[in-house]
Amino acid sequence: MKSNQQSSQVDLIIVGAGMVGVTLATALAPSGMRILVLEQRAGDLSAFGMSVRDQQEAGFDPRVSALTCASQQILTAVGAWEVMQSYRMSPYTEMDVWDGEGTGHIHFSARELHEPVLGHIVENRVTLAGLYSVLLQHENVQLMTGVEVKAVNGEAMKTVTLSNGTVVQTSLVVAADGALSKTRQMAGVPMLEWDYGHHAIVTTVKTEQPHLKTAWQRFTDDGPLALLPLKSDDGDHYCSIVWSTSPAHAKALMALDSEAFCEALGQAFEWRLGKILHSDTRAVFPLRQRHAKYYVKSGFAAVGDAAHTIHPLAGQGVNLGLLDAAQLAETLIAAYKRGEDIGALRVLQRYQRVRQSENIKMSAAMEGFKRLFNEQQPIVRLARNMGMNLLDRMKPLKNHIVMDAMGLSGNLPEIAQRPIQE
Repeated sequence: MKSNQQSSQVDLIIVGAGMVGVTLATALAPSGMRILVLEQRAGDLSAFGMSVRDQQEAGFDPRVSALTCASQQILTAVGAWEVMQSYRMSPYTEMDVWDGEGTGHIHFSARELHEPVLGHIVENRVTLAGLYSVLLQHENVQLMTGVEVKAVNGEAMKTVTLSNGTVVQTSLVVAADGALSKTRQMAGVPMLEWDYGHHAIVTTVKTEQPHLKTAWQRFTDDGPLALLPLKSDDGDHYCSIVWSTSPAHAKALMALDSEAFCEALGQAFEWRLGKILHSDTRAVFPLRQRHAKYYVKSGFAAVGDAAHTIHPLAGQGVNLGLLDAAQLAETLIAAYKRGEDIGALRVLQRYQRVRQSENIKMSAAMEGFKRLFNEQQPIVRLARNMGMNLLDRMKPLKNHIVMDAMGLSGNLPEIAQRPIQE
């Protein structure tokens, strides 16, 4: 991989060297396409993996993702998963979900599915370390850090002007630069968005009792509270939390000192894991649902958060983005082999047809769950709790739902599918 070198013409430019953008680059690299990856943050990514090892010695990254089996397959296919396994990752085998305002309860188990795990809780920097190590091996991939796109001109062939003065011609510009994507805005792609009325508090905590490799989620009257298991050397007592609650409650929680916050968290979690013994530094961010009216134009495509964001209650955000990257890579490689223009609208619409419908279905499901658990009328509460308990007893239906969420069924790109055993 060439780093921070000028190039006058490439096949495509990927704006954003986050998990989704680099997954796309590494999935496309074996095709031989000339790929330029741009990253606004400055820095030498060749040393990233070593810095992550040092950071893991110091503590946990509050930014984690619950990676599904489909995401594991994608990361395995591009060569990153093997590298990631040399770092700290946290498999979980159980999931426990309950209604804090009633008696509803659902338990999911890998054992019932005859699977080794339900998924993995992985610090985002570990996923990036694995992906960067692969990216560095590909000579046809160039990386420029500390640069931004300043202008995109042209129709069939785009002329892209960068903040360092470099001018690059390309057939396709891919926005992978996050929810507030400047690239998507330059392309004139409109977004549908609304405020969830929730803020999410994230941090790492130490619990009195071990987490038992279980992902825990309680639905409170203010919003969902999740404790996600983290692997450690002291008996699995660390969890990453995502506490989604009203802005006013989030503000009050953020104002508490560490001891008072741990007490409030333990109470909200019904002391399921005993006392909360310690909390790292907390961060809070507002939650908004966003969805691009369309993902593609001639010479442009959006992936991941640049195309859609959803509520974190089911932990599907980054998994949807990785599926976007896998599907777009599959579409572009097939077109490239046939000699088609990879920036042509008819080519890019093949990607959009698959992923937009899948992402809308997931967004609608998350919105439905949020509204259902926000409803406090007694009759709705009763029906909700009865429904949860009934579903918990209907194992075939329950297992079908969780298999779909794990990415073991459904409309998946080829590299996200588990290899067929002969």
